[in-house]
Amino acid sequence: MNFSRRDFLKLSGLALASAWLPPTPPEEALRQVQSLGRAVRTIYTYDQPSLTAHPLTIIPGDTVLNLYATALSNDDHYNRVWYETTGGYVYSGHIQPVRWEIQTPVTNVPAAGFLGEVTVPVTKARTFPNPRAKTVYPLYYATTYWVTQALVDDEKVVWYRIADDWTNAYTWVKAEDVRQVSPQELTPLSTSAADKRIEISLEKQSFQCFEDDRLVLDTLCSTGTYRRTENGKRIYGTPSGQWAITRKRPTRHMAGDDLAAADFYDLPGVPWVSYFHWWGVSLHGTYWHNDYGAPHSHGCINLPPATAKWVFRWSLPVAGLDRKSTEGKGTPVIVY
Repeated sequence: MNFSRRDFLKLSGLALASAWLPPTPPEEALRQVQSLGRAVRTIYTYDQPSLTAHPLTIIPGDTVLNLYATALSNDDHYNRVWYETTGGYVYSGHIQPVRWEIQTPVTNVPAAGFLGEVTVPVTKARTFPNPRAKTVYPLYYATTYWVTQALVDDEKVVWYRIADDWTNAYTWVKAEDVRQVSPQELTPLSTSAADKRIEISLEKQSFQCFEDDRLVLDTLCSTGTYRRTENGKRIYGTPSGQWAITRKRPTRHMAGDDLAAADFYDLPGVPWVSYFHWWGVSLHGTYWHNDYGAPHSHGCINLPPATAKWVFRWSLPVAGLDRKSTEGKGTPVIVY
């Protein structure tokens, strides 16, 4: 039988001397949760915050973790941030920061519907407003959808009907997991700035916003992955050049064209989309990774949802809560 240190003290009669012993080990002490995170795929916990550390346990994708602290690794790596959780450390790039906020449902949905944002780590879109109905998609924290109807079931649970802008189908989600986005949240930012531009470095994976040559946002992003090398230059999936934002959508179901392709993707509810290239390349919020600083996309610019929302508000053309895309020649985007 294995005894903990506390059991040993009790059994040995040394409790009175415990004041002179070392502090209770962290694994036995109560720790305050700083935040929550969702594992975006199956991951490991490690005994140290390092990619070369010893793996301890396997955590399935979509597991919600208590995050107790942030640690910096000594690895020579673009992302050195790790999270301390129960049973070890996890790499931050595989953890979506989330919250768990239950909403008061709205039962009178406007005729035009409203934009809803998921406020729990993960919920389910179902074929019918019933907890036993088939799941169509998992819906993740910070994703956005058009809510078109509310229904109260026999158990007094409110469900929202959401309209998919790619499949043109309707699904149902528990209303307490979704909040209504208000028009005030999309109030344009820095409207007096005469000259705005966005610069994206493919080599540095940096994303910068300028107002009259003044840097107002400097962060990491994830661009299109490496494709090939031409004349000694690395070519990525994101087109380099001078472009401009021409279209915006507050939500978009993004999916590949070829279902049989090895790199097929199916991503409902991508939030705060700002298009800048005729291929359909855009800046948008991302929920399937948190690993900014390295290429990950098929060509788009991946940003944290909150950052993508800020860019959506800050850049031109001005867009609001419109189910149709907002179009117009807008803020320059320079990719180099």
